[in-house]
Amino acid sequence: MTKVDIISGFLGAGKTTLIKKLLSEAFVGDKLVLIENEFGEVSVDGGFLRESGVQVSELSSGCICCTLVGDFTESLKQVYEQYQPDRILIEPSGVAKLSDVVAAIEDAVKAVPELKLNSFVDVVDATKVKVYLKNIPEYSNQVESAGTIVLSRTQKLTQEKLEAAVTLLREKNAAAAVITTPWDELEGKTILKAIEGVPMHDELLELVKEAHEHQHEHELEDEEEEHEHHHHHDHDEDDDHDHHHEDEDDDHDHGHHHHDHDHGPDCACGCHDHEGHEHHHHHHHHHGDADETFQSWGKESPKPFSRSDVEKILDALDSGEYGTVLRAKGIVPDGEGGWLEFDFVPGERELRGSEADYTGRLCVIGSGLKEEKLSALFEL
Repeated sequence: MTKVDIISGFLGAGKTTLIKKLLSEAFVGDKLVLIENEFGEVSVDGGFLRESGVQVSELSSGCICCTLVGDFTESLKQVYEQYQPDRILIEPSGVAKLSDVVAAIEDAVKAVPELKLNSFVDVVDATKVKVYLKNIPEYSNQVESAGTIVLSRTQKLTQEKLEAAVTLLREKNAAAAVITTPWDELEGKTILKAIEGVPMHDELLELVKEAHEHQHEHELEDEEEEHEHHHHHDHDEDDDHDHHHEDEDDDHDHGHHHHDHDHGPDCACGCHDHEGHEHHHHHHHHHGDADETFQSWGKESPKPFSRSDVEKILDALDSGEYGTVLRAKGIVPDGEGGWLEFDFVPGERELRGSEADYTGRLCVIGSGLKEEKLSALFEL
């Protein structure tokens, strides 16, 4: 299966720089084809690409939007048949509408089943977000259509202006992962992980599910042992028939109460996934015919947190004021050029220094979570 990745971005946003970084740090060893289509832009240096073992197939008929609808499917098919690469990178013109590019490639992928549309990225100059969103429709379309937004030149902004730019982008696209960390602080593999990675809340939900399955297995073992004990007791105590029935009734009442507890009402939670997109997330975990629902709350933000800030937040999560918190995980900038990572389960926590991530990420898993209070706790 060949992955197809689109790296879009308005004129001068830094698409070429990002592609070079990914080629040298993330796609090492991949057989890769780059399809470029420039419209008055400086092309990726062919010598650099040849040294990286990259095959270049340039479309020469102007803006990629003009060529995609007609012969692009055939072009993509020829590229696949000629090179059979691990990955095809498509760099549209800076003035292309990303929605058109995605639609055209989706059509091409239908015609060539060996291809898979893997990601559609928009590179955005963080210093120009406000003015471009206001004045350039193609720019807004690229932002709205992206699966991942990679901000360039964030090091040139104050923290306040960076957070304001992210807020504007979120108003146009609440679902995209937004990479806010300066590129020179990130490995290309970290950027690729953000583009392709498993959401943090999915990872945590799996851990919670495994823990509950393990707990349930122990409960079943205990119940089996108890049943065997009563079975043995029944045979030994046939001479005390009335007493046996009394025990049986007590056991039945206890079992019925536990059954009702497992069948408590499902709790719906409008939560945010790793991409900041608000939705109702139910995670159903089955214990036989019992049905438990876990909730997840999560946010992405470039907001910095000091070590003492994080410690106070973890103390608060253990208080019970925010619902039943089963797991929490996060990685955040510390405001001093470093990063902090935390893991939390009730009564235990770990807080450590970390390598930079693409932006600050927070996730809480539990039941009866109080989302507004969680947002206030993290001041988001």
